[in-house]
Amino acid sequence: MRLLIISGRSGSGKSTALNMLEDHGYYCIDNLPASLLPAFVARISREEPALPRVAVSIDARNLPDDLKKVPSIIADLSHSSLHTEIIFLDASGPTLIKRFSESRRKHPLTTESIGLREAINRERELLEPIAALAGLSIDTSALSVHQLREIVRSRVVEKKDSSLALMFESFGFKNGVPVDADFVFDARCLPNPYWDDNLKSLTGLDQAVIDFLGTQDDATAMQTDIADFLAKWLPRFEASNRSYMTVAIGCTGGQHRSVFLCEQLKQLFSGQISNVQVLHRELSRPEALKKS
Repeated sequence: MRLLIISGRSGSGKSTALNMLEDHGYYCIDNLPASLLPAFVARISREEPALPRVAVSIDARNLPDDLKKVPSIIADLSHSSLHTEIIFLDASGPTLIKRFSESRRKHPLTTESIGLREAINRERELLEPIAALAGLSIDTSALSVHQLREIVRSRVVEKKDSSLALMFESFGFKNGVPVDADFVFDARCLPNPYWDDNLKSLTGLDQAVIDFLGTQDDATAMQTDIADFLAKWLPRFEASNRSYMTVAIGCTGGQHRSVFLCEQLKQLFSGQISNVQVLHRELSRPEALKKS
């Protein structure tokens, strides 16, 4: 049986993720008290026919003492035949404040003496024990509901076994480094197609840009070095039961060089790893076609 534990700060998209999993056949429970997780697992393990896929949400609505017990509860579960994965969703503080202001929902930790900003910061502290155990962290700050659903579908639902799921993510440094990346590589030293008027408005998905960067020795060398690094170390992570890995590659705007490298590396590793995905963070933004 596969058990997914979904956690994260309020407003980060946990309900969207849980609904997506339910749409794909997962038996889902929202806001399960952490102390009841062992009894719940024991109960569903006796279910006939067996439930192959289960997802539960555990978040700050739990009692604080229960949240502190989560690491030991997970450790006990890991000794069983149950395949357990923790997925943690989060977003930047300003993004969460904006979402609560727009929805006019009450944060679960706000009181007459605790305002929204303080509640958001306190929630991160309460959930830190769970965040530290997460095999997959997703920063939803720049994601729409549809984009989050697609990430959950491609990275989680389509993950058929316990093998490593690899994500290559292109991004622009001018918009910040992805906080959920496991490895970050900087491609800003490579020749920039932006300064060619014929390539400026294109992206790393266009053949003209691919042809341009494909003839640059430095681009080829960086691609080879990243590939060699990952080929050496990914098996070590997989051997230590790591389920997810996010490799982020950035250039200035996330339009040309980082996109090109992510696509090339995806093609290379798709023949070696069963679940390889690519995400171009900046290309989904309305202002995507900026200097990169």
